[in-house]
Amino acid sequence: MFGKKKKELVEGSYVFASKPDGQYQNIIFGVATGIDGNKVGVSGLIVNPAGLKNKVSQGKAGPRSEEILKNPTPENCILGFVYRTEHDTFNDTLDLNENKIIQISEKAHNVLDGWIRESLPELLNNVLSLSDGPERDSAKRLVKQRMDTLYDKNLKQNLYSVCRSLKILN
Repeated sequence: MFGKKKKELVEGSYVFASKPDGQYQNIIFGVATGIDGNKVGVSGLIVNPAGLKNKVSQGKAGPRSEEILKNPTPENCILGFVYRTEHDTFNDTLDLNENKIIQISEKAHNVLDGWIRESLPELLNNVLSLSDGPERDSAKRLVKQRMDTLYDKNLKQNLYSVCRSLKILN
């Protein structure tokens, strides 16, 4: 599009993928460590958006949430990271024929990685699960303090945007 050639997936590329986990998908992002035909080695994190899966199973989430769980993208998966997540190191191969693998920028990778490594899902979930009162106010202050200590400006902007839309920063 517009004369730009899409970069070819090569070793060292940042990637985003998903892997089936029951009726939904788990999210994988990391670095391509090797490519052999249709097989791509990936080293990174695998994230189970357990909190969002729970909300959907309880009927407390809309169709957009279910779409995020069934077809996660680098853009929409942050909304799955608002609730509790489970994550683990991922060092395995993915098959291009079975898994949708998307090349992402280093900036996008750092934002996704930062959400998980900085424990932002747990902080946000804590605010969202509490009713109005001093405990919730304290949880909001913790989110604000964490936001103020983030070094990555893109992660900070992303977190600010999500918090603003969830009305956490008021």
